[in-house]
Amino acid sequence: MNKVRKLTSLTRAGIVEALQFRLGTITTLFGNLIYLALVYFLWKSIYASSGTDTVNGMTFYDTMIYLILATTIFNFLEMFIVWDMSRAIQSGEIIMHLLKPMKYRLYTFWSYTGAHVVSFFLTFIPTFVVVMVITKGAIPVGMNLVFFVISLVLALIINFNIDMLVAPICLYTESTWGINIVKETIVLLLSGATIPLAFFPTALRKVVEYLPFRAVYDIPLSIMLKKNGSDNLKGLATLLGVQLAWCVVLTIAGNLFWNHAVKKITVNGG
Repeated sequence: MNKVRKLTSLTRAGIVEALQFRLGTITTLFGNLIYLALVYFLWKSIYASSGTDTVNGMTFYDTMIYLILATTIFNFLEMFIVWDMSRAIQSGEIIMHLLKPMKYRLYTFWSYTGAHVVSFFLTFIPTFVVVMVITKGAIPVGMNLVFFVISLVLALIINFNIDMLVAPICLYTESTWGINIVKETIVLLLSGATIPLAFFPTALRKVVEYLPFRAVYDIPLSIMLKKNGSDNLKGLATLLGVQLAWCVVLTIAGNLFWNHAVKKITVNGG
């Protein structure tokens, strides 16, 4: 119980911190509106030039719902672990983190949970409601939403472990800007957040299905929208099983890499 109180205290602190920076939240929402406007006109042109209402099994509204929710999930999952670790190394603050009585990976994960809670209630739920109203209930409402929340938590763990596989690289390079940009581009592209996986060439889509990135965005969205076989228990169990498997694999890989990388730490400041 003592450990649970410590973890929940980190969550509460994260919520308070996130609510202090209201302007940042407003700026993020404004930036998303501009991004979604560009996406809307881009895909509207794509469908207009295709000469058909359905492309790769998805209508224009299916695509827009998918991409709008993917953008909202991106805001929910977003972490700045790579940037934070890079700054901590350059300033020497990383030493203070390592001396804390809580493991660095565990502390890092729970220190972000407050921001995730705020983002879920202030960004995701309002966006979901707006999409439901505009599309007149195009998103199925039922147990799929419960399984979606479970899938979203697994996606959060997977995304965290991907970041924790990339962040320790700065212990070797002392520079993470390029590495992080490449990581974000790969994750957003191969996860379906930028382009739905249904639009990928068949060969590439088969390769992507064996990578962990799909489990971050495409699987949660498939469960919410009852796509890719998630409308039955067998298909649902398969998708959640894929996420759970990647959670285990990436957690083990992340721990091993961190334990090795932390031995190479070099502090320039402090």
